[in-house]
Amino acid sequence: MYVCICNAVTDKQIRRAVHNGCDSMRELRMELGVAACCGKCAPDARALLLDSKREQMTASPGNYISLIPA
Repeated sequence: MYVCICNAVTDKQIRRAVHNGCDSMRELRMELGVAACCGKCAPDARALLLDSKREQMTASPGNYISLIPA
């Protein structure tokens, strides 16, 4: 599905970019051009970014978020 119509960016491209190391909206914008024109795609792109990062965290058993201060 197209997320960014201005730059023809799909949800698969965003997920792949996150898998390859994009970790923020700024990095997605630099890599794919997401939210660089009209910005209407930003909320959906951000949701995909967070969802993809969450999937990576649950897929990798060694990765976890510590809620206890060090």
